[in-house]
Amino acid sequence: MDRIQHDGVLIVGAGLAGLSAALAAAPRKVLVLTGAPLNHGCSSAWAQGGMAAALSADDTPALHAADTVAAGAGLVDADMARLLAEEGPAAVRKLAAMGAPFDRDAQGEFATSLEAAHSRARVARVKGDQAGRAIMDAVVKAALSARHIQVRAGARLRGLLQDAEGTVRGVVVEQDGRLMEITAAATILATGGVGGLYAVTTTPPELRGEGLGLAALAGAQIADPEFVQFHPTAIDIGRDPAPLATEALRGEGAKLINAAGEAFMAGYHPDAELAPRDVVARAIHAEREAGRGAFLDARAAVGDHFPEEFPAVFAACLSGGIDPRVQPIPVSPACHYHMGGIVTDAHGATSLPGLYAAGECASTGVHGANRLASNSLLEAAVFGTRAGEAARDARDPGTRPLRAMAAPDLPEAAIAQLRTAMSRDAGVVRDAAGLTRLLAEIDALETAHGRAPALVAARLVASAALDRKASLGAHFRADGVAEGERRRTFITLPTANRIAAVAAVAAE
Repeated sequence: MDRIQHDGVLIVGAGLAGLSAALAAAPRKVLVLTGAPLNHGCSSAWAQGGMAAALSADDTPALHAADTVAAGAGLVDADMARLLAEEGPAAVRKLAAMGAPFDRDAQGEFATSLEAAHSRARVARVKGDQAGRAIMDAVVKAALSARHIQVRAGARLRGLLQDAEGTVRGVVVEQDGRLMEITAAATILATGGVGGLYAVTTTPPELRGEGLGLAALAGAQIADPEFVQFHPTAIDIGRDPAPLATEALRGEGAKLINAAGEAFMAGYHPDAELAPRDVVARAIHAEREAGRGAFLDARAAVGDHFPEEFPAVFAACLSGGIDPRVQPIPVSPACHYHMGGIVTDAHGATSLPGLYAAGECASTGVHGANRLASNSLLEAAVFGTRAGEAARDARDPGTRPLRAMAAPDLPEAAIAQLRTAMSRDAGVVRDAAGLTRLLAEIDALETAHGRAPALVAARLVASAALDRKASLGAHFRADGVAEGERRRTFITLPTANRIAAVAAVAAE
C-alpha cells in the first residue's frame, strides 16, 4: 500500500477533542483525518446541554471538582478532576472568543443552568439545546483558518502502525477504497465513543469504539470499559440514532410520568428528576419493563416556549408526531457516553510510546463510574488541548514501521446482531448469564468475521462488566453482590480474553 510521511502531528477524529488538539499543536504541522465531513459524524456537534465550568460568582473550581468526584461513585481521579475544573473557565472563555455564542445574562456574563448532580448552576448553554453545534461551528472555522492544519476527510481508520519496539508510528487508513499508511512523529486518537455498539444510541451510529479496539489490539492499557452511561431521556420515536431530550428540561422543572400520568421519580430517589443519570435511567427502564411506560412532561415547565428555548428537542418531537407543548414526550434510556477508554495521563499520553488519546475514546479518570452532566465537552476541550500541546513537542524516533494489515470490517448484518446483543446483555441492567451469553456471541462473530475493532471494543465492555460483580455507578448488576471494592478497572486485551474463556468454561 502507499505510504505518506507526515512531518508533524497526526490526529484521527475531528470532534471537539481532535480539533482542540489540532489548534493547540501550532505551529507544528497537523494532519487531521476524519471519516465524515467536518461537523458530521461526531458526538460533540450533537451535545445539547452545554459545558460545565465555574463561571459565576457563587461557584468555584473546587466545588465543581467535588461534584465531579461525587458523581463518579468513588472512582474519579481527584487530581484530574481538579485539573479539569481549574482549567474549565478558561476553556469556555477561549471558545467564546473563537465565536461560540454562549447565552449571556443582562450584564453580559455567561448565563448558567443547573443540571443533575451539580451543586451550582454552572452549565454554559447556547439557545437552550444548541451548545454542541454552535461550539463546533466556531472550532471548525478556527481550524480551517489555521495555516498549520490540513484536514483529510473521507479517511477511515483501519489500523495502527508500530515499529519493532511497539512505538506507534502512524496509522493505516482507507480512502476511496484504497488503503494507505501515514507515518508521523506523534499520533492522537480522538475517535469518539462506543454508542454504535448499541441498538439504541444518542450518538452517531458509526462510532463503534474502533479507536479503542485498535489501541487494545496494539497492546494499549484500557480503563473502566464497563462504565457505559445511558442517557435517561432519549426520545422514543423509533429513530436510529435516537434524538435526545436534554437534561436541561428536567433542570427547568419537567417531570417524568408514566402512562397513567403519575410522577414516579420520587419513589426511586430523593432528588427525583435531578437524581444522577444512572438512577434516572434505571427508573425509566423499570417503569417500561413493568409495562407502565415513561414520558417526560414539560408542558408546564416549558410549554409554549419550546420553539425558542429548546428548538432541537421541539423539532425532533414534531418530526415524530409529538407536540411537546401539549403532549408528554415518550422517552427511553439510550447509550450516550463511554466513561472508559484508552488510559492517558494529564497530557494525553497512552501506555504506548508515540500514541496519545483525547475525548471520549480516552480515559483520563475524570468521569469515574458515572460522568457528571456536561463535563464531556469540557473534558474534550481541556484534555484535547493538553494532548495537542504534548504531541507538538514529540520528535520522530526515526524507526521503521512494520508493515501492517488493515483490521477486518464487520458486515452490516453482523453489526446489527452485535448492537442487539449489546443492548440486551450489556445495557442498563446486566447479569452474569447475559454477559456470558454476550461474550459467546462475540466469539462467534469473531470466528466468522475476524478480529474487527468493534468486536474488540465490545469484548472489553462485556469482560470488564462480567468481572465487576457489584453494581457501581452506571454499571448495574441485577445479580450482583451488595458491595464491591471501589477500584478502577485497568485491563488489556489478553486479560479480557481470559475472562471470556473462563466464563465459557463455567457455562458448559
